[in-house]
Amino acid sequence: MIPLILYDIPSKLEGNHWSPNTAKPRFVLGYKGLPFRVEWVEYPDIAPRMKEIGARQNKLADGRDLYTLPVLSDPNTGALITDSWDIAEYLEKTYPEKPIFSNKSKGLIRAFDTTVANLEKAAVTFRFLRVSQILNEHSVEYFITTKEALAKEKISEFSPEGPRRDEHWAIIERAMETCKEWYDSEEGKWLMGDVFSYADILLASRLFCFKRVLHDDEWEKFASWHGERWGTLLADVEKECNGL
Repeated sequence: MIPLILYDIPSKLEGNHWSPNTAKPRFVLGYKGLPFRVEWVEYPDIAPRMKEIGARQNKLADGRDLYTLPVLSDPNTGALITDSWDIAEYLEKTYPEKPIFSNKSKGLIRAFDTTVANLEKAAVTFRFLRVSQILNEHSVEYFITTKEALAKEKISEFSPEGPRRDEHWAIIERAMETCKEWYDSEEGKWLMGDVFSYADILLASRLFCFKRVLHDDEWEKFASWHGERWGTLLADVEKECNGL
C-alpha cells in the first residue's frame, strides 16, 4: 500500500504537530493502521500549495471560501480530500476495517462535535493567543493578522491576565464538566461506553491541542480536572490509535 499524504501545519514544538483539526485524521489513520507521511505547510503557503495540488477550498461558517488544512491525498485511489470531517468519512468508506462510526452514530457524533465547539467558543481567543506563541516565524504574522480580523481585536486583548483570562478558564472548565456528564452517562471509558468512536477522537484532538500549546503549568491544571479525567482520556485515545 502506498502511504497516504497528510498536509499539516508545523510549529516550533518538538514533533511539529499541534493543530486539533489535523490531529483528527492523524488519529483515524493511526487507529485504522494506515501508512501515511506528512507534508508540512506554513500558514502563508497553504493557499498556493493547495491550489498547486488541486485541493478544493473549504466553506467556512461565515460563508467564505478558504484553503484550509487538513488535506489528505490518497495515491491508492487518486482521492484528494479537504476538511477533517470529510476525511473521516472518506477513510471510513474506503477503509472500513475498525469502524469509527459504529451503530449509525455519524449524525450524533457530528452534533456532539458542534456542541463542544460552541461550549468553548467564548474562550477561543485564549487558545489563539497560545497558538501564536508556538508557531514558526514564517506563520506568526499571518496567523495573528487573520485571527485579529476574526476576533475584531488586537492580540494583546485576546486573553490578558486578570478577569478575562479567569473567565476563559471558567468557560473551558464548564465545557469539560459537560463532557464529563456525557461520558459518565455510560459505563466504560469511551463516550459510547465500551465502543471507541470518532467522538472520542474529536474530543482527544481538542485535548491534544491544549496539551501542546498551553504552558506546562496550565496543562497540568487542565489535565487535573475531574480526577485527572482528561489527561487519561487523551492517553487512552493515543494508545488506541497507536500514538500520534
